[in-house]
Amino acid sequence: MEVHFTPEQEAQLAQVAAKAGTDAERLVKDAALRLLEEAVRFPAAVREGIAQADRGEFIEEKEMDARLEQMLRS
Repeated sequence: MEVHFTPEQEAQLAQVAAKAGTDAERLVKDAALRLLEEAVRFPAAVREGIAQADRGEFIEEKEMDARLEQMLRS
């Protein structure tokens, strides 16, 4: 498979890769693999959340707010 980028995009990729201590090809490959993993993980997490809701396993709004606040601080 080949992926084509504009010269400007290639320059940006090279810059980001250099800062990350890798090369542009590895950076793009790793990003694509993370995207594929997320494409599987997210729908599975949504299905699990729906199943929990169907079982009546909820948390109160204040608890959810506290969890989100903690996640944002991390």
